[in-house]
Amino acid sequence: MKSLTLLTSLACASTLTAADTLTAKREGSQVVIRTGEKEILRYQAEPGPLPRPEIPKKFERGGYIQSIHTPSGQLVTDDFPADHFHHHGVWNPWTKTEFEGRHPDFWNMGAETGKVEFVALDDVWQKDGKAGFTARHQFVDMTAKPSKVALADTWRITVSLSGGNPVIDFTSTQTCATGSPLKLPEYHYGGFGFRGNKAWIDKKNCEVLSSTGISDRQKLNSSREKWCWIGGKVDDKTCGVTILCHPENFRFPQPVRMNPDQPFFCYAPQQMGGMEIKPGEKHISRYRLVIADGRPDAKDAEKWWKEYAKD
Repeated sequence: MKSLTLLTSLACASTLTAADTLTAKREGSQVVIRTGEKEILRYQAEPGPLPRPEIPKKFERGGYIQSIHTPSGQLVTDDFPADHFHHHGVWNPWTKTEFEGRHPDFWNMGAETGKVEFVALDDVWQKDGKAGFTARHQFVDMTAKPSKVALADTWRITVSLSGGNPVIDFTSTQTCATGSPLKLPEYHYGGFGFRGNKAWIDKKNCEVLSSTGISDRQKLNSSREKWCWIGGKVDDKTCGVTILCHPENFRFPQPVRMNPDQPFFCYAPQQMGGMEIKPGEKHISRYRLVIADGRPDAKDAEKWWKEYAKD
């Protein structure tokens, strides 16, 4: 991966250097990736304890990225936000589905029709200046009696440093768990999701920028984008995440869901019409997250995407 160049908008921001060593370690029910003493990412494997007593037990879950930090230590994600207990830092469930004539919802856990379960950690590693892990999940149809696994999902997460910033490569490989397809009718959200810091709930404190030049949250919704930045101030310091969509992804450039009221972003290819994951086929989704203090320039983000497109 080539170095990501940052312009003057980030010149004064904290960065990490090649001297910082990336490590990945399982700590209880989580995998923690650090560079030196600085924490970058936490992945929740088995479900952990619910963070607040008002959250019902049915929202317990694992198999998602619980937190991400910038080089200066600013948190750019949220977990179990008060307005949507089922939202997490980075997670990847489908919403409107059809499986064997039933309609499990793997996103909205409160309905208790579907859920995504952590299955196993296959690998936790650090090598050649990078660190990461491989984890397996399963999509469980709770409307079947007894419950039935509809989909297997393997994540490969790789963290590296480029241009002084953490870069997270996300690859999801989904396959049918039975001889039945998982059908995904047209819908406005579901798939790769990102929930931003709770400070960004304030609309005046949540900014976006996209590959098509959109900087308005409402206008960004449903547009097709190669990349999007979402960010804002956290403790009076601007920070955020640039999310890059790989050109090999289905229906690239994929349409996005940008919620106008919450700092929630989702790539949702099913906005363009029904799709399905068929037995014997692999549905592979690739995204790259560039985590940085400050606000990126659009020219920077375009360079990052072009570099990613070559990987």
